[in-house]
Amino acid sequence: MGKFFDFINDHHRAFIERQKIYFVASAPLSADGHVNISPKGLDSFRVISENKVAYLDITGSGNETSAHLLENGRITMMFCAFDGAPNILRLYGHGSTVLPHEEEWADLAALFELHPSTRQIIVTDVDKVQTSCGFGVPFFEYTGERDQSYKWAENKGDEGLAAYREEKNKISMDGLPTALY
Repeated sequence: MGKFFDFINDHHRAFIERQKIYFVASAPLSADGHVNISPKGLDSFRVISENKVAYLDITGSGNETSAHLLENGRITMMFCAFDGAPNILRLYGHGSTVLPHEEEWADLAALFELHPSTRQIIVTDVDKVQTSCGFGVPFFEYTGERDQSYKWAENKGDEGLAAYREEKNKISMDGLPTALY
């Protein structure tokens, strides 16, 4: 049976900090829109306070989360224990996108190691934390991070990344604008 909390406690924070992968889900308001879920890694997640988290978002083939946050702010993040005791932890909240030219960027960016593929930082005000058993989650062994996003971004260069984002990250698959524009 799941348990709910109004904030991220020390036990939750320690669990989150041990995970090498997490998942981010968002959706548009339209019933015809697509629910998006994305896996994330690369030491990109930070707990800022009991009710605030942030993650470093890198350039990808789409920018659905940004579009959904701009439209309605709803976001869920899920962490699963793939080793040790079984556990699933979800963070529910309302998020926003912070871009490099915005005032908040410097303070938030200082929390991360920026990469050539860094696109934005997603900040979430957490209003509910849920833990559940995770008995069905299999064991997996962490063997390291992939470096393709770094190499890809370095090969593109600043101008190439800007052109790619213009082409692939400006509008969501459901036609919603993203925070990049």
